[in-house]
Amino acid sequence: MTAYNDRPWLKCYDDHIPEELPIPDITFLDLIETGLNANPEHTAFHFLGNSCTYRQLNNLSNRFASFLIDKGCVKGDVVGISLPNTPQYLVAIVGTMKAGCVVSGVSPLLTPREMVHQLNDSRAKVLITLDAILQHKLADVADQIPDLKQVIATNIVDFLPGFKQFLAKRLKKVPTGKIVPLKGKEVISYKQLISTFPADKPEVELIPDDTCLLQYTGGTTGPSKGTVLTHRNQVFNSSTFIRWIDKDIDPNLDNLGSKRGRDISCSGFPFFHVAGLFIGLTTLAMGNTQILVPDPRNTDQICKDIKKYGVTQMGNVPTLFQLLNENPLFAEIDFTSLMFCGSGAAPMDDNTLIQLESFIGKGKVVELYGMTETSPLVTMNPQYGMKKLGSVGVPLPNTKIKIMDLVDGNREMPIGEPGELIVCGPQVMKEYYGNPEASQKAFKEINGDRYLYTGDVAKMDEDGFVFIVDRTKDMLLVGGFNVYSKQVEESLYELPEIEICAIVGESNPDRPGSEIVKAVIQLKKAVKDTEEKALKDKITAHCRENLSAYKVPKIIEFMAEIPLTAIGKVDKKALRI
Repeated sequence: MTAYNDRPWLKCYDDHIPEELPIPDITFLDLIETGLNANPEHTAFHFLGNSCTYRQLNNLSNRFASFLIDKGCVKGDVVGISLPNTPQYLVAIVGTMKAGCVVSGVSPLLTPREMVHQLNDSRAKVLITLDAILQHKLADVADQIPDLKQVIATNIVDFLPGFKQFLAKRLKKVPTGKIVPLKGKEVISYKQLISTFPADKPEVELIPDDTCLLQYTGGTTGPSKGTVLTHRNQVFNSSTFIRWIDKDIDPNLDNLGSKRGRDISCSGFPFFHVAGLFIGLTTLAMGNTQILVPDPRNTDQICKDIKKYGVTQMGNVPTLFQLLNENPLFAEIDFTSLMFCGSGAAPMDDNTLIQLESFIGKGKVVELYGMTETSPLVTMNPQYGMKKLGSVGVPLPNTKIKIMDLVDGNREMPIGEPGELIVCGPQVMKEYYGNPEASQKAFKEINGDRYLYTGDVAKMDEDGFVFIVDRTKDMLLVGGFNVYSKQVEESLYELPEIEICAIVGESNPDRPGSEIVKAVIQLKKAVKDTEEKALKDKITAHCRENLSAYKVPKIIEFMAEIPLTAIGKVDKKALRI
């Protein structure tokens, strides 16, 4: 009988991928800088019709680093970045690393209370944020963040020419705010920073085991925690991805230089999320061009940019692909140049995938799995070989996974049976920052290997392909039976009227310890309110035909707009409140 230790997935690797990949003994900054310096005049990014070269990005990031050093920041200090995907974000990321400091993304969508928690938890000394966030959120709570000493304020359009800045603000196309003083903190504008501080790169010594990112979990299943991700974690993840998707790149990266600058990527993942950060920084490491997407809900702009620049790589959360599928402009794009289309952060339903491939080409969608704690990649479908519908692929080289029982996590489940996915590999985080209790709970040692317990319910088939079944906290217990929300949701997505859906549990007052299956549904805009009664009957009938009786939703609730997290996943935590 096949066992996880047999690594059945190895036989499914593309021919150019070995069982183990060498991990370059360099820092992530080293890897990024080889891309930054490969071709200084090559376009680093496009942003709302304007472009920036690698020479300009290098210059601006050096100035940011010089500012941090001038203000007394030392190796290991944390710099918070609370911005949408703008040029200033890339400048701040690279500049922070050049100063030897640690990058910590702070979602602009956080409430003031959540922002206080994260900045205090990370002990951030510097924060760069929007002027609107400074005035309308930070100003009221700044006195509650004692470690924060410098705040840099910018506007979404600060990178654009003067007349475009004026028009955008005048027409209220972007949020704006005043750069207000904060007691006990120095406040400086981004424009003043880049015009004042020198463009000489500071000399700071880094090693691969130094902390690179302090990335916070989404907090969808509990309080947000800071994951300590090292330079080595990031080097493994990025270099493995680069080799995985391109058969012409040598496993030792010996010919990497000749491959740089060939691709153009477009992603709606925000940089404050680990997936967006991974895509953005890996693109820089390759010296490629990326299209910055400040507002992923503006699918018209995304479609225009894809068409204009001839994108070769895309990466999004499934809900954004759903929105793109429904935009008529998306169907008009010639996707001949597109070679890779990654989908992650949430399961993609089969109908969305099939429709997406009808536009971009069959076999181009590569579903993958990862999490903040794993830098993020754990599994991917092969780029060239066999892919399995609904699967997140096979474990990456150098990576071990097992499926364990859901009771105490001590017993391996047979191949094909669901359980909690655990992972061991060079991409796994060092620890939760300042939280030894959570760190100890997350890890267990098995036969000398340190495994991270992911909290995701999964199963593996005989070929080593992994299928995500549910989050452990999204699994329902109905009359003693496990109900996996993903399975019910996939059945609901077969109905053409449904735009977005989510399955959550409600306590059953008649059966303590048991739950009632509840379906929360956002209908497509063309569906009229008068049709809701008939639709409930149709939904119930469909589920009874396709699911066991205990899995059929007993409560069906329609919502005008289902709440989403910052990256576009359904926010089940909000639905349970």
